[in-house]
Amino acid sequence: MSREAKKRLFCAFLAIGFLGILMAARLRGQDQSTTKPKLYNKTKQKLLDGKQVFSFTQTKLDIPGYCESAKHYDFTWFEMQHSTLEFADIEKMIAACPYAGATPMIRLPDAQEWHIQHATDIGVLGVIVPTVDDVDRAREAAKWSRYPPVGRRSLGNGQAASLWGINGINYRQTINDNMLVVVMIETPTGVANAFDIASVPGIDVVIVGNNDLSSFSGFAPTDDRYHQLVQKVHDDTLRAGKIFGQANQMYSTGPYSKDSMFFQNGPSNDGWQPPKKP
Repeated sequence: MSREAKKRLFCAFLAIGFLGILMAARLRGQDQSTTKPKLYNKTKQKLLDGKQVFSFTQTKLDIPGYCESAKHYDFTWFEMQHSTLEFADIEKMIAACPYAGATPMIRLPDAQEWHIQHATDIGVLGVIVPTVDDVDRAREAAKWSRYPPVGRRSLGNGQAASLWGINGINYRQTINDNMLVVVMIETPTGVANAFDIASVPGIDVVIVGNNDLSSFSGFAPTDDRYHQLVQKVHDDTLRAGKIFGQANQMYSTGPYSKDSMFFQNGPSNDGWQPPKKP
């Protein structure tokens, strides 16, 4: 082989090696860009890790009491369906101790746009929508909870971004992944439509509202027909690839737990007990 041919061959090897380095760097960059950061919604992360989550229920404005309870539970169930709590009350409590521990979530009275927009703008990381009987209500819950392109939430000037857009986190770019949308099935009509409801994109968790399902169906919780309704919701939810739960924490263990992962109320994470009311 001539000296000139050896030189060309050496240059070709150098070019191939350099091209390989560039391609490897590009692939590493792609991997880094597609790797999602760990969720700051710790309740959602825990659910995705296959663990049960429990709340405490907050029904009145009580900043010290709220901040103490929030240290010990997975999430806060701010109750707006059956209490006189206002958005301004919840806004104050979330702002007082946003990183205490419990993920702030609100059970809203409905799936209206303005209710969900208010909830998300004040900084909740999850919404719970009751009495979902059909796909339309489930779609409303999902639609207003997330920003485009997957939802229709509009940009507002609430405190949410200042609470969660910290330490280099872009709130607008990360909240869709961190938002937890929970719907409650509480009637025989909802049970009949459970698979379609659970299949709605953007719905993360489907739970049975145990007391109301008994009330609306007329079946006592000890009735086999009641448990058949719960079983159907369970089966349809898992078939749709979503997380199943029950409002009543008594079903967190035992034969009727049915893989339930999400509950209103239940044990604290560290054995803490709320102070007894006088």
